Amino acid sequence: MIRTLLLSSRPLSWVNTAFPFAAGYLMTTREVDLVFVLGTLYFLVPYNLAMYGINDVFDYESDLRNPRKGGVEGAVLDRSFHRITLWAVVITNVPFLVFLVAVGSPLSWLVLAVSVFAVIAYSAPGLRFKERPFVDSLTSSTHFVSPAVYGLVLAGAVFTPGLWAVLGAFFLWGIASHAFGAVQDIVADREGGIGSIATVIGGRATVRFALVAYLLAGVLLLFAPWPGSLAAVLALPYAVSILPYVSVRDEDAERANAGWKRFLWLNFVAGFGVTMLLIWTWSLG
Repeated sequence: MIRTLLLSSRPLSWVNTAFPFAAGYLMTTREVDLVFVLGTLYFLVPYNLAMYGINDVFDYESDLRNPRKGGVEGAVLDRSFHRITLWAVVITNVPFLVFLVAVGSPLSWLVLAVSVFAVIAYSAPGLRFKERPFVDSLTSSTHFVSPAVYGLVLAGAVFTPGLWAVLGAFFLWGIASHAFGAVQDIVADREGGIGSIATVIGGRATVRFALVAYLLAGVLLLFAPWPGSLAAVLALPYAVSILPYVSVRDEDAERANAGWKRFLWLNFVAGFGVTMLLIWTWSLG
């Protein structure tokens, strides 16, 4: 059961939500305290279990038809694990949320509420934002950007134009990444009766949309305070990585999985670059 729950939480992607919170909070407070530790732990595991576990439960029919599910890219949860997974989400998330609300401000409560709502609304029946074209990409990006915004607000950061540029670029990166990720699942999603930005506008248009979003993210980063503006270069590998799929046909969309696997490794490379820039910025401050 523990192995299944961990697989459902996508360990390969834990850092994508924990790092933004940790960076935003630490760069503002410049100290490691209990809030930093528990907040990072929350966005490392429980948050991801909620995001992906709820998705795995309610995307079961589609996942059965998806050849890439069943490994690091997502679990195929047997029906016997559905109730356990939902209970595990509640049990692991609530204690952290209670603590974070207790130590936060009304504004931080609002950001946290938006973050948790986006996680639930993406997959839960009756909301299913993941099946609303473009809303799905906006919601998915919120999953990754909101921990950063929350960390900044919780730490009392001042939102300068340069900081907004960084957050805007991060949001565009998230939109592009989700959109491109949806391309590989076009066939499985259509067979499972699930909509997405890719099933509605097609693989070719979706890849081109993602390409533009990545490039715009790079442009926005040019307005970040030095040396943060150097991060603009990090958008280019993502854009280059998806170029081979700009003319992909819907019936062959599964071949975009190779680009998605590159994306997963690019995140570690980009994360290293961002970390180096944060250390540089820290030393200048």
